[in-house]
Amino acid sequence: MDLGLSEKQEMLREFSRAFLEKECPEALVRDMEEDERGYSPGLWQKMAGQGWTGLIVPESYSGVGMTFMELVVLTEEIGRALVPGPFLTNCVATISLLEAANEAQKQKYLPDLAAGTKIWTIAVTEASARFDSGGVELTATKEDDGYRLNGKKLFVRDSQVADLMLVAARTGGSGEQGVSLFIVDTTAPGVTHTAISSIDSSKQNAVSFENVSVSAHALVGEEGKAWPAIATIADQAAILECAYLVGLSSMAFDITLNYTKERVQFRQPIAAFQAMQHKAADSATDLDTSRLITYKAAWAIAEAEPDADQQTHIAKAWGSEASRRVLANCQQMHGGIGFTKDYKIQLYFRRQKAAELAWGDADFHRDLIGQALGV
Repeated sequence: MDLGLSEKQEMLREFSRAFLEKECPEALVRDMEEDERGYSPGLWQKMAGQGWTGLIVPESYSGVGMTFMELVVLTEEIGRALVPGPFLTNCVATISLLEAANEAQKQKYLPDLAAGTKIWTIAVTEASARFDSGGVELTATKEDDGYRLNGKKLFVRDSQVADLMLVAARTGGSGEQGVSLFIVDTTAPGVTHTAISSIDSSKQNAVSFENVSVSAHALVGEEGKAWPAIATIADQAAILECAYLVGLSSMAFDITLNYTKERVQFRQPIAAFQAMQHKAADSATDLDTSRLITYKAAWAIAEAEPDADQQTHIAKAWGSEASRRVLANCQQMHGGIGFTKDYKIQLYFRRQKAAELAWGDADFHRDLIGQALGV
């Protein structure tokens, strides 16, 4: 196992970093926090033009045909730039269709998704905020010509701008049995979106389903047997969040190092103080280990290794807490001004907290590791 990046991956990293430094400046990130859409259609089309929206979509469906490892490399750069909008949710929807959709559904939906002409999101969590199958309570009642959905999903990212969403619903049974996955139009009758205020100012919504009718063709995979696929999707989504955390933590650390070299106290840069050096060393250690563990888990997923699930839990458990430590150190090295909106570091601090919780925090993933080990 070689966790160093290939020449192709290095080129992707260098190009995407240069592209985002130009196209996604801090001013755009701040503006999108106040924009009700939460993203720039112009930037979205430019990203689509680079093939990013179809990066892992096979060429047979008009995609670029790269692997999950390349997507992780790109997502790290998305985190460095704090790119606003539905990129990650769109990626998770892509993964979902590749994992669970039938051939007809792939032929129908993947080309538009790859081209960036359709935006997707995924709705799994509900009021319990659980990421396991027991948290799925929204019901899908079978009818002659399809299904009728009733219930509510919470923390659905970017549904206000999405065209379609994948919705986990219960068609019967309990636990993993009876969970199904459906493709739902975000503007279908009976679907309502209510914005949820969040620490990172991202666009998350409560989505209500009141007698929402979907056809039988909207069912993804077999009825009542979607949970294994959803669990696999959740693993890949968690690793994308890990890569996002590595990217934003790395950029926050770079910003902080530059600040400590410029900020003068007692006639010398504060970087000369041993306390600052200790925090910098701790942060560098956390960053390096987070990147290594994330790459290892991503490689295990890309290669379909038998321990990929366990590697994912390790990566998300470690990365969630390591990134929190890095951002806390960055805030403390800035001092009180680090919490003010005038300084850039607070943007990274707030995004870290949201990504830490996405697809399960450290406690959740440690519990899963314990269960797998029989502890």
